[in-house]
Amino acid sequence: MCLGIPMQVTRSEEGRALCSNSSEQQWVDMSLVGEQAQGTWVLVFLDAAREVLDESRAMQMRDALSAVQAVMSGQEADLDDLFADLVDREPQLPPHLQNN
Repeated sequence: MCLGIPMQVTRSEEGRALCSNSSEQQWVDMSLVGEQAQGTWVLVFLDAAREVLDESRAMQMRDALSAVQAVMSGQEADLDDLFADLVDREPQLPPHLQNN
């Protein structure tokens, strides 16, 4: 399984950027999203930025990944806090699966 990781641009060069998250730094191919300014959040799959994110969306993704990591390692975690955007929200089917 491949997961996208939200990372923040710390330095840009032509065609690539040094990006970081809380635990690592890596060079990322920026061909699909173009050059981005320092501080920009991008969603990284397999060493390539696939999408530009706003900070709130990047933090939601980071929290969700932290929750998955905590559960997989058997750690106690406040899942309601880590999935705050889902608390008190009813699941929604995508429009193409809803009965009209």
